[in-house]
Amino acid sequence: MATNNANNDVVLDGVTKQFGNVVAVDDLDLYVEQGSFLTLLGPSGCGKTTTLRMIAGFEEQTEGTITIADEDVSSVAPYSRPTSMVFQSYALFPHKTVGENVAFGLKMRDVSKEERQRRAEEMLELVSLGGYQDRSIDELSGGQQQRVALARALITEPTILLLDEPLGALDMKLREEMQVELKNLQNQLGTTFVYVTHDQEEALTMSDYIAVMNDGDVEQVGTATEIYEEPETRFVADFIGDTNLIDGRYQTRGSEALVVWGNIEIPVKDTDGFSDGESVTVSIRPEKIHLTGDDPRLSGAVDDVIYQGNTMKIHIDIDGQTLVVEEHVERIDELPTIGEEVSMTWDDTQTKLFRNSTDE
Repeated sequence: MATNNANNDVVLDGVTKQFGNVVAVDDLDLYVEQGSFLTLLGPSGCGKTTTLRMIAGFEEQTEGTITIADEDVSSVAPYSRPTSMVFQSYALFPHKTVGENVAFGLKMRDVSKEERQRRAEEMLELVSLGGYQDRSIDELSGGQQQRVALARALITEPTILLLDEPLGALDMKLREEMQVELKNLQNQLGTTFVYVTHDQEEALTMSDYIAVMNDGDVEQVGTATEIYEEPETRFVADFIGDTNLIDGRYQTRGSEALVVWGNIEIPVKDTDGFSDGESVTVSIRPEKIHLTGDDPRLSGAVDDVIYQGNTMKIHIDIDGQTLVVEEHVERIDELPTIGEEVSMTWDDTQTKLFRNSTDE
């Protein structure tokens, strides 16, 4: 996880943004390591785009400071910051050629025509659009237009490339292809990327670090593995991927720690700081639970089976609570049937325990 050190390209220190009485970003501290790919991930309205726009200078923070490459840019105009931005709409000029679109930033910097053309051609080669410089924008597909927008943003050699859901307008297959291409491009250039998305899979695929945002603040920053496998809050566990959330009471019995829910007892390993009788939530990922006849933790009746090709999701009713189990499909004729009684087991270390906010 990024911390405040000399290797950070971006530092947000106590940054707050208010729109009237609405606090969009609340006393945010965030550090972006040099050469890293950081994704701001969260639901609509969590403050991620506002944070990106403050880094770019398109929004002025109400409080706090923003430092880029060791320079306080809190009051610096957008065009004077070492940043470029790629928007979801691409914002390309329809009356200009591909090459003219890419070279536009250099023209604004009074770079010579010959140098603009040379660098635009090099940048188009980098984004796999070599030879496209004389084409019009309306001749390009959505994926090609996205590459032009990237080339235009990168040609000025920014310290930070800011990307606001740039793949949102693409279909799923092209979006997945561009995720890989975008990450490969970032690795090749070594430029620091700050990327905004609400798509969890996109964030997990591309990011060196993910900052999960909620209600104007960051709930957790970590690698994709850390965010998914070791969520620090109930919100992060619930937002990233699928999980089963079971509310109950914390209870110890000798050396054993349990979450008690009705007549059900679930062994847990996360025990530090919890008190007997405390209201808690246990999280178990569907793929961590397995159907078994050996040493079952819980049993229940199959409520639904969702076939997804190589995997299936089985909804199991246990005293009115639905648990979802994800299993690989070996044979179609072995799929569970509705109403069938099944047993489940899992490794206790795969449970994550959270204190309910009502108890804080």
